[in-house]
Amino acid sequence: MFDTVREARANWNPVWVVVDGSTDGTAAGLQDMAAQDPGLRVLVLRHNQGKGAAVLFGLEEAARHGYTHALCMDSDGQHPAVLIPEFMARSQQVPSAMVLGVPVFDASAPMLRVKGRQISNWWANLETLWMGIGDSLYGFRVYPIDPLRRVMQAQRWMRRFDFDPEAVVRLCWLGVRPVNLPAPVKYLRADEGGISHFNYWRDNRLLTWMHTRLMIGFLLRLPFLMWRKFFP
Repeated sequence: MFDTVREARANWNPVWVVVDGSTDGTAAGLQDMAAQDPGLRVLVLRHNQGKGAAVLFGLEEAARHGYTHALCMDSDGQHPAVLIPEFMARSQQVPSAMVLGVPVFDASAPMLRVKGRQISNWWANLETLWMGIGDSLYGFRVYPIDPLRRVMQAQRWMRRFDFDPEAVVRLCWLGVRPVNLPAPVKYLRADEGGISHFNYWRDNRLLTWMHTRLMIGFLLRLPFLMWRKFFP
């Protein structure tokens, strides 16, 4: 966590960290860092609410401060902080789009995770009539803040592990087009501090329910999506 924040700060200003109910002293450590660094801000949620809820909390605060776009990344060291300037520059070139990282895996990636995400990617592209989602699960992304806030405020989902894929599908439905950029992803070993909270049964069940409701929404929107695709 702390190394990731330092790397992010070395590549961008400002950096905000949302602490989602951590009880291991992380919040205090980050607040100590922020006291010495005006470019770092720490937002603390008292109880764990899930990734999507933490992102929405940060987006609401960013919107109140006048920001229009936000790059989101995980704190576990998997995402390449060195690419923050490249992703933000691409977002500045196409501000109406979302800039999606497409993971480039190395030998550390569990094959089951690599193959399993292909299923989610296929469904996400079907649900958007192949608008061009390079990867539906990789959380290293730049979002336009207002469309994402509107999407999340309009329904009760996207608050936990289902946030990343549902965000890109619903933003595509709204007309926010994806721009894809390659980005390496690293799976850390346990002795390197790598701790996965992914639960294959719980989270795959969550993804299955997510794609079920997205397919229902897709079918309801199909005439409009086809009209927009073939008569832009």
